[in-house]
Amino acid sequence: HSACLTGDIFGSCRCDCGPQLAEALDRIEDEGSGVILYFGTHEGRGIGLINKVKAYELQDRGLDTVEANLALHQPVDSRDYSAGGSMLQELGARDVRLLTNNPAKIKGLERHGVRVVERVALEMPPNRHNRDYLRVKRDKLGHIL
Repeated sequence: HSACLTGDIFGSCRCDCGPQLAEALDRIEDEGSGVILYFGTHEGRGIGLINKVKAYELQDRGLDTVEANLALHQPVDSRDYSAGGSMLQELGARDVRLLTNNPAKIKGLERHGVRVVERVALEMPPNRHNRDYLRVKRDKLGHIL
């Protein structure tokens, strides 16, 4: 899970992060086994909390999440999945069913020696605060929603 202080801790409705994390934990519990890797360095798709808050301000002025990152001279997405691949391999999880909507996470793990045998969708119902954000994730970032 890519860290999202605003969504995971403060319950922001601007994203789907907090509900996704809670749903992932519930599904792993129901399954009886699983692993959650929580990446603090992935905040704001890798731009960090301060830049993420600045991006929120730009979004309030009409930019979408991708445009806001670019306006801040930040990458659209700078997350690296090599540590996740290493951790999963260390745990003996070389073949995984991955809870994600993001194909980049699948490619990132596979580049680092983890075979994703199944992508398990983790879609949360949109709300009036995150509908456009989710649309951008689908249309500009390639998320499967």
